[in-house]
Amino acid sequence: MDLLRDALILLGGLWAGTINTIVGSGTLVTFPILVALGYAPVTATISNAMGLVAGNVSGAWGYREELKGNGRTLARLLPASLLGGILGAALLLNLPETVFEVVAPFLIVVALGFVIFQPRLQRWVRRRAEAKPPTRSHPLALTLLVFLAGVYGGYFVAAQGILLVGILGVFLHGTMQAANAMKNVLVLGVNLIAAVSYMIFAFDRIEWWVVLLIAVGSLIGGVIGSKVGRRLSPVVLRSVIVVLGLVALYVMIARLVS
Repeated sequence: MDLLRDALILLGGLWAGTINTIVGSGTLVTFPILVALGYAPVTATISNAMGLVAGNVSGAWGYREELKGNGRTLARLLPASLLGGILGAALLLNLPETVFEVVAPFLIVVALGFVIFQPRLQRWVRRRAEAKPPTRSHPLALTLLVFLAGVYGGYFVAAQGILLVGILGVFLHGTMQAANAMKNVLVLGVNLIAAVSYMIFAFDRIEWWVVLLIAVGSLIGGVIGSKVGRRLSPVVLRSVIVVLGLVALYVMIARLVS
């Protein structure tokens, strides 16, 4: 059983690393697996977020070409994302675990909503970008929304990438590939700062073997996602995410009512 458990976590990390790089919301793959295997929700969230940092690194590196010309924008938005990640991680660590157990199902529903309606959001973003000429203005609203996405990501990792792609696509009027590349760096920042917070303030709640398995899997997945993952059918990826997210929702609600 230990070997099967480890294989499931490793494969979950691989799949999540791939999805995070090209779509987002890979946590909706790994989080249900960890919860179904019996890990406490907060422990699962902490260990998962730390393990996915490796995949964030390989994914961001794979998209480095799409970041050219966006250095100033990234330099402005990254601090907001990091501050949001710190606040989100603080909320996770300081609020009672029972709060997370109640809130997490609602966050899963929100994350699934972003996954399900992502194609419609992307079409709206593209139409808006085509209707307006390119601009380099970066309103305060953009920084604030990136900060709030960082808070969400620091508290509950799932679907922060999709949130960021939508935000960046609306305000920057660039290509979706450029928005995705910037999203990968911002998510890396949030997960990295959250991971440091966990190691300082919640060392005893980290399942290091889980972190290692997810890190190995997501590192490879990030490379796959940045190179050949774009050829995979978005419909298939989205369907798997939704199914696993519904499994997580069922398991967490069952824990609450039992």
